[in-house]
Amino acid sequence: MHKCLSILFLLLMKMYSCKSSFPLVVNTWPWPQATDAAWNVLKSPSTALDAVVAGCAKCEEDQCDGSVGFGGSPDESGETTLDAMIMDGSTMDIGAVGCLRKVKNAIGVARHVLENTEHTLLVGELATEFAKEMGFKEETLETNHSRNIWQTWKDNNCQPNFHANVKPDPKSSCGPYTPIMTQTKKVMSERNVDISQSNHDTIGMIVVDEKGNFVAGTSTNGLTHKIPGRVGDSPIPGAGAYAENGVGAAVATGDGDVMMRFLPAYQIVELMHNGATPTEAASKALERILKFYPKFNGALVGVRNDGEIGAACVGFPKFEFCVKNETSADTIIHGVDCKNSCTDWKVKQIRLIAVGLVLQWTFSL
Repeated sequence: MHKCLSILFLLLMKMYSCKSSFPLVVNTWPWPQATDAAWNVLKSPSTALDAVVAGCAKCEEDQCDGSVGFGGSPDESGETTLDAMIMDGSTMDIGAVGCLRKVKNAIGVARHVLENTEHTLLVGELATEFAKEMGFKEETLETNHSRNIWQTWKDNNCQPNFHANVKPDPKSSCGPYTPIMTQTKKVMSERNVDISQSNHDTIGMIVVDEKGNFVAGTSTNGLTHKIPGRVGDSPIPGAGAYAENGVGAAVATGDGDVMMRFLPAYQIVELMHNGATPTEAASKALERILKFYPKFNGALVGVRNDGEIGAACVGFPKFEFCVKNETSADTIIHGVDCKNSCTDWKVKQIRLIAVGLVLQWTFSL
């Protein structure tokens, strides 16, 4: 497995890095409308904070792929809840909300947590009360589409769901559940959640202004059919996003329950601080996760303070992200062909180009 991992990450380092000028907007997934919204605000002129809020809010309004904003990813009770975060790399201040109910503009509420409180994260119904105090409208987040998703799930014996070590069997029953008292440890290393852009994902956005100030943000409606009350990685500092002026920023997307155990966005920034390129840092962060969760699905994007951009991914067929700067009139969508988990690999031949030399590796697992 170690040989497999080494070659996988060398391949990623070779193929998916580039340099950009500032100002700059980068975001996960092929959602250029969010990139453009952030860019237009950034050039108005406004701050990088304003731009991140505008970009993420655009995806909340557009319900990007049903995985951001209202009307998507209902939980087991049929309710849609939202997670969001914004981090200012010039001050290290953060505002975040988790399991936000009945307020559509989650990234906007997160900014108010940053600017109008001394806290970092507010959650649940009381986060909604705070949002109302800040002037946000309380309204349902459910739609006919989300209700249909939930009803189809109920009609399918509540499959899939995320209960473990309970009775009745959660693989064939809707519950209610009670714990199996003889079970002392849940086995998570074989976790293989069907995470994809179509059923659960996050907009993660990095904005850098012309002075090199970094801001990162996230917004999502979380994992479809999650247990009510679940909060993913998106509003967790260092998991969903991280930014530090003078070093860079990173954002993550994928299986948030796993990613928040490893803080990959923080790892990327710290590795860049110690001299790694963004792609090297993203690859190392994924490698650490795969050591414990070989079937993990996820993608990471990093931007360094010299403008270098890098990405790495595993488990998805392909990962795409958007980049906008002054060198191009249009937002550019970059694609990364992800690799399967190493345990699924057979015989591979990979040609790597490094320092002008061609190296050929042949191996069989």
